[in-house]
Amino acid sequence: MRSILVMADHKPGSEACLEAAIELARQRDGHLTVLVDTPFSRFIATDPMGGNYILAEALDKARKEDDAFAAAIEERIARSGIPFDVVRSEDDQVSALAAAARLSDLVVVSRSSGQAGELALVSRTPVLALPDASHLALPIRRACVAWDGGEQAAAALRGAVPLLKTCELVKVISVTEKAGGFPATDALRYLSRHGIHADYEEYERQASTEETLAIAVTQSHAELLVMGAYGKSRMREFLFGGVTAYFLKEATAPALLLQH
Repeated sequence: MRSILVMADHKPGSEACLEAAIELARQRDGHLTVLVDTPFSRFIATDPMGGNYILAEALDKARKEDDAFAAAIEERIARSGIPFDVVRSEDDQVSALAAAARLSDLVVVSRSSGQAGELALVSRTPVLALPDASHLALPIRRACVAWDGGEQAAAALRGAVPLLKTCELVKVISVTEKAGGFPATDALRYLSRHGIHADYEEYERQASTEETLAIAVTQSHAELLVMGAYGKSRMREFLFGGVTAYFLKEATAPALLLQH
């Protein structure tokens, strides 16, 4: 995990993401890419006749403000001593992040930005979604892995290995309809090959899968929850709720590492 990508903007949570990305790059002797985006689509208006036109003056002002913002970030990170670059884009934010993430090992976003879920669907790069309310202490010491044996869970587990290597405690957690199922031996065996000792815990579902998992994560005092994104369809999660949607909205949840 040597190539870290983060978007910097003026939204809540952006500062925490930037600090975490800088620290990750420093600890892993890696390279940090900071994306500053001025989405062109925000400055397209529709006239009463149905035609489109560009708000040229507003776009020019936004470009200049973001250019200055990018320059200030360059000056700030230069003092940290880590290799970095600051790139500019005018695509919509998820598309800009997905394009920049193609050769990144990790993307850091804030959970409140609304980008994490969409980005996990369109990019194969692990997405680290951070809560706005708390600072992520690095290296991470306690982590939980949500495990259902599916492809999304397996992809997230593989992507999380570099972060899990520093942990003092790793728990692989399954929520089942009935207690007494089979342990997640494949996941535990995979982690052991990377020198990561993990414990397995199985919880019988009480209310919903997400609420049962949340209780398990809270009891473990986890700083990071690793989970596959949208194990069922995105539309079904939108209509009926689901594990991914729950943890992306839950303000008290720990940092999330998502991958689809």
